[in-house]
Amino acid sequence: MYKLSGMLKYRKTDAIWQERGNDMAESMVGLKRTHRCTEVSATNIGETVTVMGWVQTRRNLGALIFVDLRDRSGLLQIIFDENTIGKEGFDKAYGIRNEFVIAVVGKVCKRSGAVNDNLKTGDIEIVAEQLRILSEAQTPPFPIEANINTKEDLRLKYRCLDLRRPDIQSNIMMRSKVATLTRAFLANEGFLEIETPMLTKSTPEGARDYLVPSRVHPGKFYALPQSPQLFKQMLMCSGYDRYMQIARCFRDEDLRADRQPEFTQIDMELSFVDVDDVIDVNERLLAYLFKEVLDIDVQLPIQRMTWQEAMDRFGSDKPDLRFGMELVNVTDVVKDCGFGVFTGAIENGGSVRGINAKTLGGMPRKKIDALVDFAKGYGAKGLAYIAIHEDGTVKSSFAKFMTEEQMDALVKAMDGQAGDLLLFAADRNKIVYSVLGALRVELAGQLGLIDKNEFKFLWVTEFPQFEWSDEEERFVAMHHPFTMPMDEDLDKLESDPGAVRAKAYDIVLNGTEIGGGSVRIHQADVQQRMFKALGLTEEVANEKFGFLLDAFKYGVPPHAGLAYGLDRLVMIMAKCDSIRDVIAFPKVKDASCLLTNAPDVVDAKQLEELSIAINESEDEETQA
Repeated sequence: MYKLSGMLKYRKTDAIWQERGNDMAESMVGLKRTHRCTEVSATNIGETVTVMGWVQTRRNLGALIFVDLRDRSGLLQIIFDENTIGKEGFDKAYGIRNEFVIAVVGKVCKRSGAVNDNLKTGDIEIVAEQLRILSEAQTPPFPIEANINTKEDLRLKYRCLDLRRPDIQSNIMMRSKVATLTRAFLANEGFLEIETPMLTKSTPEGARDYLVPSRVHPGKFYALPQSPQLFKQMLMCSGYDRYMQIARCFRDEDLRADRQPEFTQIDMELSFVDVDDVIDVNERLLAYLFKEVLDIDVQLPIQRMTWQEAMDRFGSDKPDLRFGMELVNVTDVVKDCGFGVFTGAIENGGSVRGINAKTLGGMPRKKIDALVDFAKGYGAKGLAYIAIHEDGTVKSSFAKFMTEEQMDALVKAMDGQAGDLLLFAADRNKIVYSVLGALRVELAGQLGLIDKNEFKFLWVTEFPQFEWSDEEERFVAMHHPFTMPMDEDLDKLESDPGAVRAKAYDIVLNGTEIGGGSVRIHQADVQQRMFKALGLTEEVANEKFGFLLDAFKYGVPPHAGLAYGLDRLVMIMAKCDSIRDVIAFPKVKDASCLLTNAPDVVDAKQLEELSIAINESEDEETQA
């Protein structure tokens, strides 16, 4: 009866509050925050503190009002008792709502109710003596809570609210910590933090540049940097020995869950080093970060694997080592069979490889057909299979083309057991790797083999120096034109460029490339041979990279470097599925910002000053 009368008593107050509207905000003059919410602990019992933050929840029990106060550190329970705060203060507390920003002065007390073991401050509470409402708030479009199911587009439109959620705040704070620790570690290793230009020359190699028009030089453009690559190499020419930068980079490319048009690199370059030196400092950096941030011990040295071995075993140059299901090359086993799909691929210089999906032998045909469609999305013409039933009988899409002996030999080569599903791809190696590498990850997800609490590092080394571009009908650099070939492969630059291996290395974590680098070419004759292999004339090379080549004429030290994708690294450390959850203000898949509506049209006067004219599309002209 008491609680009900209390509720009735304050309905009038509530009506007055609503009538007054948004005019209740107060100044914080004279108040100074003494603690963040979770900085208050049992050691402060009996002390008077001042805390400020957002109202997470409000519970009215009539004589008492309970508020969970939130800031970036976490939650703290506040109690408003009329006997302590007075009638005016209590009436004010009655009017506060979720997401109001308030300041509270009060005494720290041991919790009068049950201890909340799920909260850092679950054993204490603040009995309020003063309350100021610093800002009011409308009802948010989604709950300010962790792990909500709200659509991402809505969250990104109201990103300022989304960033209040504790899981997102935890990610952003982890990112800050990783950056801070990285700077400290590398500084201790003798690295200098040096900024490189944001407005630079367009050297389109790989992804498309973002261009910036020059007002002072009409018709000419700067480019936003895809990486600081050329500048950091010139810094080595300048004698700075060890450089690092938390660098902003820009690439106008198609987006995925682990890509953004603007992103951040942990960038570094070192002089008078080789592959092992770069790997050593970076292994210690990774071990340091994971220990300090996650309290996880990274076992050193980190496993190394050549690019060729990674492709042969996992169909990927960034393999996930948290599960097996390795590729098996069965080309020799099936080369004389009667199945034309297999023999045709082999005759055309390709291979036949398979994976063993344990326990999936009973998969219905409909789901197998779905896997075939999945494989086609990666370039496969189809997918052959053998299903081994629990009773040992075999069902296969190509059994009629094989003798019993050939089928038995194939099953044996795949280590097929009762209950297994054997899947095969036959084509050029590039396609076979792509199909089975992706299928392996897809099946691991279906089987629940991927543990986000496990962190498996891998160095992938000895990448191909070149890869063939069907579009350009020439070899292109797999990394960039300044990557040093393996010493023992230098004599193949002209005669067999496809067989040349590079002093390039990627660091892989849980199936994601988190960083990559290489030893750079520092000899002028090798650099000229590299340009020639890429089909670049001396004139074209000078036009694109003349400033770097000029720097190389005056004494260039042997040097090497590496760059991490900071966003990707933190994404994995935070166990997120998208880098958008570790970037404060990310873009969506079409490279637009839902918060600010960028990109957007600009004033005609701005375009005129930049000597830029917009060609309207036919659709726009028709609509006009």
